[in-house]
Amino acid sequence: MTAYNKLSVEELRALREELLKGFEEVKGKGLNLNMARGKPSPAQLDLTLDMLNVVNPETVMKGEDGMDFRNYGIMDGIKEARELVAEMMGVSYENVIVFGNASLPVMYDTISRSMTHGVCGSTPWCKLDKVKWLCPAPGYDRHFAITEHFGIEMITIPMKADGPDMDLVEELVSKDASIKGIWCVPKYSNPLGTSYSDEVVKRMANLKPAAEDFRIFWDNAYAVHHLYDDDRDELLEILSECEKAGNPDMVYEFCSTSKISFAGAGIAAMISSKKNLDFARKSITIQTIGYDKLNQLRHVLYFKNAAGIEAHMKKHAASLRPKFEAVLESFDKELEGLEIGTWTKPKGGYFISFNTLEGCAKAVVEKCKEAGMVLTGAGATFPYHKDPQDSNIRIAPSFPSPEEMKTATEVFILCVKLVSVEKLLENK
Repeated sequence: MTAYNKLSVEELRALREELLKGFEEVKGKGLNLNMARGKPSPAQLDLTLDMLNVVNPETVMKGEDGMDFRNYGIMDGIKEARELVAEMMGVSYENVIVFGNASLPVMYDTISRSMTHGVCGSTPWCKLDKVKWLCPAPGYDRHFAITEHFGIEMITIPMKADGPDMDLVEELVSKDASIKGIWCVPKYSNPLGTSYSDEVVKRMANLKPAAEDFRIFWDNAYAVHHLYDDDRDELLEILSECEKAGNPDMVYEFCSTSKISFAGAGIAAMISSKKNLDFARKSITIQTIGYDKLNQLRHVLYFKNAAGIEAHMKKHAASLRPKFEAVLESFDKELEGLEIGTWTKPKGGYFISFNTLEGCAKAVVEKCKEAGMVLTGAGATFPYHKDPQDSNIRIAPSFPSPEEMKTATEVFILCVKLVSVEKLLENK
C-alpha cells in the first residue's frame, strides 16, 4: 500500500470523498459500541460463576487459628488469603495485607494516609509547600486522577520499550526532595502492554531519592494476565530487589483478583516491608473492623493455590486472545504501510495502544463517537489529560463480543484513515 504522505493533493481529495461516503454509511447504521474501559466480558465473568457455590452453610468457617470468619476481626486478611496472594506474587505472606474488593481504593488510601499522617513518621505531605509525583506515560488514567485529586504536581516521564526513562527518573528523584513517588504498572502496562526489563526493575530498586519518604507505587495489576502460554513476559520481584539494594521500605506493591475472579468483587492486597505495613495498620485498625473474610475464604477455596489461578487464567486468555489477534490482524491488513499510525502488540494485559499522526488522536476519538463508538478520551493516558503529541489512543478489546469487536475495529480504522487524510490535506 502507498503511504498516504506520498499521495498528491488530488489523490488525497479523492480518497477523502471515498472515506466520507463510507463514514456516512456507518453513521446511518445507528451503532452503539463501547471500547472505553478494560472490562472483562460477560463470558469471562461466567468463568468464575461457580465460585459463588464454594461457601455455603456446610463450609467450615474457621481458620487455622480458630478465628470465625463470620465475625469481626483480622485486619490483615485471613492467613489463607494472604498465603494465596503471596504465592501468586512470589513473596512471603508476612509481607501481605489483604483488603477489600479492589486495589484502587488501597492506592487511594495509601496516598491519603501520606497526605494526612506522613510516611512512617515523616512530615505529612499536606504540611509541605510542594509535593510532586513521577508519572510514566502513556499510563493508567485512574492513577493520575488520584494524584491530581490530592493536588500533587505530576511530572510526565516518557515510556521506553522496556519501561520508564530511568535516566530521567534517577536524575529527578536524586535531586528533588519534593518528589514523593512514582506510579508504575510494571507488567503488561496500561495501555502500552510494556513489561519492565530486569535492568529497569533493578535501577528502580536502587534509586537514591532525596526524599526519605519517597515510595514506588508498584501496581502489578496484570501479574498473571498472559495471552500466550509459550510467549510470556517475566518480571523481577521488586520487594526482594529493594531489599538487596538496601531500600527495603521504598516500595508498595498492589494487586487484586478483579480481572481474575469478579471485577469489583475480588480481593485486593498490598505487599510491602514490615515497617510500611505496621504504619499502615495504625490507620487500618481505625478505618475498619475487618474486611470481607467470607469473600477471602471463597477465593481460597476456589483457587486453592497459584497453580489453580494459573489454570483459571488460561481460560481468560482463551477468551481474550482471539479478540486481540483480530484487532491486530485488521490493523496489519488495513493500515500497514500507510504511515498513518503505529500500534503495540502486547503479550498480555487488557489494552492495545495506538498512536495516530501527531495532532489526530482527539479528532479520531470524536469521529468514532460520531459513528456510534465510544473510546477512552484522547489524552486520558497522560497527566492532566494532556498528550503533548495528541496521538495516543487506548483500545480495550476485552468487553465487546467478537462480532462487535469486528465492527468496532472497522469503524476505528475508517476514522483513522479519514482523520489522517484530512490532516495531510490541511498540512499541504
